[in-house]
Amino acid sequence: MVDAALAQVGKNLNEAMRILGDGQMEPDAGTESRRFSRTSIPGPLQGDGQDVTTILHLVHHLIHEEEDEEDGSDKASQPIQNVGEQGHMALLGHSLAAYISVLDRERLRKLTTRILSDTTLWLCRIFRYDNGSAYFHEDDRDGLVKVCRLAINARYEEYTTEGYAVLSSRQPVIYQSASCRPGLGQHLCNQLGLPLSSLCTVPCNTIFGSQHQMDVALLDKLIKEDTDAGKLPLLLIANAGTPEAGHTDKLSRLKELCDQHGIWLHVEGVNLATLALAQVTSAVMGAARSDSMTLTPGRWLGLPAVTAVTLYRHEDPALSLAAGLTSSQPVEKLRALPLWLSLQYLGHNGIVQKIRHAAALSQHLLLKLKSLTCIRTSVEDEQNSPVVLFKFSQESNAGGSGGSVDGLCAGEKEVLDTLNRWMGEQLAQLVPACGVDVVELEDEGTCVRFSPLLTAAVLGTQQEDVDEVVQKLLELVPMMSATMNLRQDFREETHRHAPSLTYIEELSWPGLGAVRYESQAEGADESRSKQEQKKINDALLTKLQELDTDIFFSSGPEFVTEENCIFVGMVTDDVDVSELVDTISTLGRDIEESGRLLENMTERVRKGILEAELQLQKANEEKLLEEGMLRQLPVVGSVLNWFSPVESSIKGRTFNLAAGSLDSTDVTYSTKVQAGRTSLQDIPTLSAKRLSGQRLFRRPGAGSDSMSETSSIGPADESSGVESFTMSPNIHPSMSMSPPETAEHAEAYVRPAGLLGNPEQVEAEEERQPEGQEEDLSGR
Repeated sequence: MVDAALAQVGKNLNEAMRILGDGQMEPDAGTESRRFSRTSIPGPLQGDGQDVTTILHLVHHLIHEEEDEEDGSDKASQPIQNVGEQGHMALLGHSLAAYISVLDRERLRKLTTRILSDTTLWLCRIFRYDNGSAYFHEDDRDGLVKVCRLAINARYEEYTTEGYAVLSSRQPVIYQSASCRPGLGQHLCNQLGLPLSSLCTVPCNTIFGSQHQMDVALLDKLIKEDTDAGKLPLLLIANAGTPEAGHTDKLSRLKELCDQHGIWLHVEGVNLATLALAQVTSAVMGAARSDSMTLTPGRWLGLPAVTAVTLYRHEDPALSLAAGLTSSQPVEKLRALPLWLSLQYLGHNGIVQKIRHAAALSQHLLLKLKSLTCIRTSVEDEQNSPVVLFKFSQESNAGGSGGSVDGLCAGEKEVLDTLNRWMGEQLAQLVPACGVDVVELEDEGTCVRFSPLLTAAVLGTQQEDVDEVVQKLLELVPMMSATMNLRQDFREETHRHAPSLTYIEELSWPGLGAVRYESQAEGADESRSKQEQKKINDALLTKLQELDTDIFFSSGPEFVTEENCIFVGMVTDDVDVSELVDTISTLGRDIEESGRLLENMTERVRKGILEAELQLQKANEEKLLEEGMLRQLPVVGSVLNWFSPVESSIKGRTFNLAAGSLDSTDVTYSTKVQAGRTSLQDIPTLSAKRLSGQRLFRRPGAGSDSMSETSSIGPADESSGVESFTMSPNIHPSMSMSPPETAEHAEAYVRPAGLLGNPEQVEAEEERQPEGQEEDLSGR
């Protein structure tokens, strides 16, 4: 007979998972929950209690509120994590732990003892750790702290009575590899109250063996030196899979050395998961003889909120209790309940299958990477390693076309690190299910790491995802190769355009490089010069981004110290660097000249307005003398004009912006065209340098795909910038005069009409004026 309370716990969990799952809520309740969460949190506690469904809806929106605001419903429809049935069992364990904790003491003691004993036995058998005990902990570093305290209790007999005073006679020494997790030794010393002088970092191999393995001979030397100095070698932290490279220390030799000097050996690392497989490497098998080791089955098996486990061997239960590895409180033993349920759900075969699947993914990727000539792998044991490191190799890329790499020797390593970092970020973005990340290694530099034991169970990685990673590499590597080879050409072309262009040495930018257009204005102060430079480069960046090209132009990442720069992104091998730099220089020069033209035009307009006002005043005086005073009176003038019309001899005036002079409108009204107007067909364009359909900056015949797309710069773009002002023939077409973009320029174009007469006169004159460049300033 099933306990009704237990059945209700499972029912509530299923309902909670249904509501918290994306897209599983009622619209009315969701709208009310969203309104409540946005307006009342943080805020006072509600006076009336809320039911479970309402609270769960609130939790759902607190989780997804930011995603809903930014991306709408697209992102909200994706699950946060691949929580399978085994994950539901782990979540159920937390609910059951709360229920079991309210049982009577005797029943609680029996149940927790059974759970702890079963879980310990299963883990010791799965991971080949005979006669071991288990300590379950939330922080994966806490197990190491407890076994270190156990080692102190074991080595210092008077520690339980004298405390830390006994440590002053012989200072304990904790040894760790240089490849250990960053901050692990410092955390251990802080938790134990030991000085940092008790921590000794052992360098890795420099000549023989892996450069990520601890140097055993040097460790032996350090132990003897500490012993001779009156210190007590206490504990050694070894790796079965370093956090970054996944390499395993020589555990068998380290165990012999620890037995010789009475040192506690603790092992941790992702490769410990392979102990569950039928075939285990001899290097990892040495971990089964260690004094303790920390496992993280939650990450290996994709179990959410499951504790880490430290397996250890010690015969004195009193010392284990004093060290905190065991507890007399039954409630603390319930930490093992989620793992106990999950292990039963998966079974031994299911656990082994998950670990075998992750190892097979590593081997599959490693086999695929060997066929890529520009990718170099860094794997300790190619036949059995569950961690794959790979990077873009410039050595196999030296024969590329289009540029020389010799000029990049000074910063070659930094450039390669930048490109590999970009490659890892692109793979993680393009194939999120693969779980690759970027690691920084001291000897290898920046590498891309694939560790499916840590990610595959959570992300649901399959062999198809690995194949997609290889396919993306086939697309990214040629681009990286071309960019690497053309960087020097880009630098040389930029230097050739000095002083108008300045090459910016930014090794952390994953692309062709960075340039800055330098203003050629003289006599301006520093602040005005910087402001003008920023304005020109911002406009230049906008122009480049509007071009029909596959090249990415940017203002650069936030951490770049250089200002007012244009960063050119990744390119392919068919890019014409010379044309690219020429275009940047030409567009920058045109923008600068157009800015000067607008400044000069403003001054010309101001002087022309003053001259026009004088001429209009003179014309009004002549009109008064010619027509007489009676015709100026409102009623009398209309009657006289009706019976005796007078044809005025006063001629209109137009203001020529290009020449800066006032001209007569006789030619305009007689021919209905504007004199000196440049024909659109005579304006050259950037597209004149390329064939029809060919994208910008592509060498003709470089690739068939370069001619397959229609350019976005066509006749419509060329003619769209022509407005009501005459262009000088020497102005570049890319800066064709368009309506004023700023309020200052707009004011310069509008003010003349307002100063040249009353609104009726201006409106009448505009109706007579044909569409074009010249503006009629007649006072009639």
